[in-house]
Amino acid sequence: MKKGLFPGSFDPFTKGHEAIVLKAIYLFDEIYIGIGINSNKKYLFDTENRIKHIKELFKNYSNVQVGTYQKLTVDYCKEIKASHIIRGLRNSSDFEYEKTIAHMNTAISGIETVFFLSDEKHSALNSSIIREMYNNEADISPFVTFPNLLAKN
Repeated sequence: MKKGLFPGSFDPFTKGHEAIVLKAIYLFDEIYIGIGINSNKKYLFDTENRIKHIKELFKNYSNVQVGTYQKLTVDYCKEIKASHIIRGLRNSSDFEYEKTIAHMNTAISGIETVFFLSDEKHSALNSSIIREMYNNEADISPFVTFPNLLAKN
């Protein structure tokens, strides 16, 4: 069974994230969406709402699981027995950044990373920008899925 881990903070989970999962579903028997928790980071949306949001979004896909972790991504992969890390790429800057991480992850664990190109319509989506828009009361609904499930902390 091929299991892939799609890691991220998903603060918030965007339509670009959703598109990457929907692409990966065809390559993996099971996909884990792993919400990484960093105790030093201040999140806009609480973990419970992010989990609820993603589970609701993929409720019709029995092969998509959602969990949280507070360790190295490769250690979480080992814990859930994922053979691959799933990452989305919007542009060449993403590729250069993600390539370095992928090489390190493979070097320390043997776990490979699979890259999916984002759809052109999602290539400008960036969670940091969406959080800034949200904080300034701009409409983020065109960029996120189920914005009504997201509640401010």
